[in-house]
Amino acid sequence: MSLGQHTSDSAPFFSSDSEAEAPDEGPERQGEDEESASGVSGVRALLTVFILCYVNLLNYMDRFTVAGVLPDIEHYFQIDDGKSGLLQTVFICSYMVLAPVFGYLGDRYNRKYIMCGGITFWSVVTLASSFTPQQHFWALLLTRGLVGVGEASYSTIAPTIIADLYVKEKRTRMLSIFYFAIPVGSGLGYIVGSQVSAAAKDWHWALRVTPALGLLAVLLLLFVVREPKRGAVEARAELHQTSWLTDLRALSRNCSFVLSTFGFTAVAFVTGSLALWAPTFLFRAAVVTGSKAPCVDEAHCASSESLLFGAITVVTGVLGVFSGVQVSQHLRKKTPRADPLVCAAGLLLSAPFLYLAIVFAQGSSAATYTFIFLGETFLSMNWAIVADILLYVVVPTRRSTAEALQIVVSHLLGDAGSPYMIGVNPETT
Repeated sequence: MSLGQHTSDSAPFFSSDSEAEAPDEGPERQGEDEESASGVSGVRALLTVFILCYVNLLNYMDRFTVAGVLPDIEHYFQIDDGKSGLLQTVFICSYMVLAPVFGYLGDRYNRKYIMCGGITFWSVVTLASSFTPQQHFWALLLTRGLVGVGEASYSTIAPTIIADLYVKEKRTRMLSIFYFAIPVGSGLGYIVGSQVSAAAKDWHWALRVTPALGLLAVLLLLFVVREPKRGAVEARAELHQTSWLTDLRALSRNCSFVLSTFGFTAVAFVTGSLALWAPTFLFRAAVVTGSKAPCVDEAHCASSESLLFGAITVVTGVLGVFSGVQVSQHLRKKTPRADPLVCAAGLLLSAPFLYLAIVFAQGSSAATYTFIFLGETFLSMNWAIVADILLYVVVPTRRSTAEALQIVVSHLLGDAGSPYMIGVNPETT
């Protein structure tokens, strides 16, 4: 098939020509072609990936800082698990609803400036949430919901910029760097949140760390990142912009995109509930086993669990993302369906270990942490691979919309409700 014939919206998992790109011409020639086609130098492209990774890390740090100080928040506002679970649910709902808006904008306008505006708004709102009065829990819910505006503006767009800078194995490697930020940022959120709260003896200060770092990210985006040409590094026929409804219809008929999105929804359901409740669950398990006294008057009662769980999340995230990419690249030599097979295996293998962590929680802390370590490692194998699947089965002019649609579905059916469902069920926490 000639290059001019690659005009379909996607290629299925079992296709050996999934990205519709030019044949390999050697790494040196390919690097030169990428640079000239995208309009971005090799050095600037690499800096762009690291800056986007930094912003992604900040996003997840902020998201899970709340989980790191959740017992403090419950104590401060005198709320139960059901209400505290709403903090994550409100954020996810806002994030989910706004993602299609930024997906539409990201496919049609300058992505760098959209991200700058969203991150600035996110930083301001996050800082404002740290001044919530004790009598107004609703204000904390409102500000956490507004944080979703900033994150939606970033998460739907950043991967598409990387896709316009690199192709094939190099793109996969760069995406793995980008998605290392999810588990590492999540783990740092627990660690920074709990430790800053303990040092300042006030959980509000935990929410004041990421806004300052967010403003630095805006400056880096403005002065270092350059908007690449959409789809120029891929050998496709001339790309044409289509209407939003046409994009949605095409994506709904894209079986590879639809199935990978539903698979990722299962990952989101598990990680959403695990992320918010794991430190609190571990603390309560320690109380049951008698290794810790119950928290009655002190707000800082789960800082050590947040610290340890955060460290585990960082290490397992790095191991999971790296191993997932390496296994996938090795299996691609044997089967073109390597990516979905690795994702499915990671998700299936994580389930028994996470279940055993719950079973052993009241009997052995060491066993519980060991099973959490193994479960999170297998779960993290999905992050970079699912993102890569989306980018090579969707044409460049629809990728931001596809990212947004995947966010909506995975959060609507996944982690939008799972933290609240866990919180209102006393048997689970």
